[in-house]
Amino acid sequence: MIYVLIGSDLVMAAVFLLRFSHLPPQVPLFYSLPWGEQQLADSWTILLLPFALNLLFIFNNFIYRRFFLGNPLVQKILDVLNILLSVSLTLIFVKIIFLIT
Repeated sequence: MIYVLIGSDLVMAAVFLLRFSHLPPQVPLFYSLPWGEQQLADSWTILLLPFALNLLFIFNNFIYRRFFLGNPLVQKILDVLNILLSVSLTLIFVKIIFLIT
């Protein structure tokens, strides 16, 4: 499971480092807000996505180890959830970076 997280982090780091010089000062990050200036955030805030991914992964593992250790059903559910989080947040990150550069 940790390999999925490491792979996602490496993909996001590689994309960010390759496109960092082309990033505008503000990036569209908050797509749920009305169109325009409200969607924009400073370019460094794009790094909140990998941070959130790592935080959610650690939180899910903590919940499993604290409350459900030895329960294979909960372990499988959290493994699938972690994979879905890793794939979706990585794709969102890559899409935003390539969309604006």
